[in-house]
Amino acid sequence: MATPTYKHLKTDDFYHIYEPAEDTFLLMDALEKDADVIKKLKPLICMEIGPGSGVLITFLAQLVGNEAFYIASDINSYAAVATKSTSEENKVHVECMIDSSVSCLSTRLHSFVDVMLFNPPYVVTPTDEIGSTGIEASWAGGLHGREVIDELLPVIASMMSSTGLFYLLLIKENKPDEIIKLMHEKYGFGHSIIMRRKSGPENQLIIRFSKAQIT
Repeated sequence: MATPTYKHLKTDDFYHIYEPAEDTFLLMDALEKDADVIKKLKPLICMEIGPGSGVLITFLAQLVGNEAFYIASDINSYAAVATKSTSEENKVHVECMIDSSVSCLSTRLHSFVDVMLFNPPYVVTPTDEIGSTGIEASWAGGLHGREVIDELLPVIASMMSSTGLFYLLLIKENKPDEIIKLMHEKYGFGHSIIMRRKSGPENQLIIRFSKAQIT
């Protein structure tokens, strides 16, 4: 599948939102590799947390089709606007919202999300860099790059349907084995590592979590 177009976004836009990069493309490659699994699920509600430019949720919408409802939530208002414009430019419909922790949807969508995407702020930074509503929110992850991830995992786990698929991008410094153990022991999710890739100094991987057995 082709990468959704984002030529409508200008250079100045990327002073405010995360420009698609190696981690974005790795997630797209993982979704394409997992296309048969995703389509077999026949998802009704798909969501991305932190969509940035909107390329990834738009890619998923093109992969799955208009039978599903697509939601994107970002703390950055510029990202919400960019995601909406990217979806429209590529002729798919994505509902966009501004929220720091998806708290306004966590109750309403409890156990309803069939596909969740999260390319989190995973870079190891001082804790005081967390909390920005600007572009810094796309990368500042705090201690071990885990502080935002650890805050959102319980919320995400509660939103997933019984057969839902949760795709998470991590790097080695995030201690993926700890996250895998937590998701299994506390929330009952199995996992599969869909893809790995080295990008500069980063060892990136995509983990698919699900409570259901994937065949």
